Amino acid sequence: MGKYILEGMEHINWMGIFALVTFVIVFLLSIYLIFKKDDKVLKRLENMPLDDD
Repeated sequence: MGKYILEGMEHINWMGIFALVTFVIVFLLSIYLIFKKDDKVLKRLENMPLDDD
């Protein structure tokens, strides 16, 4: 039965699936890192455009 399943999967674009999975992993990792940041660092970055230094 596994042989028939593998034969039916020949029309799947594996490069497209790999690109989609890679994008989702990078997106979820960036979301995780954003919410993990310390509030003090975020406040400093938030005020950077307004600083005269």
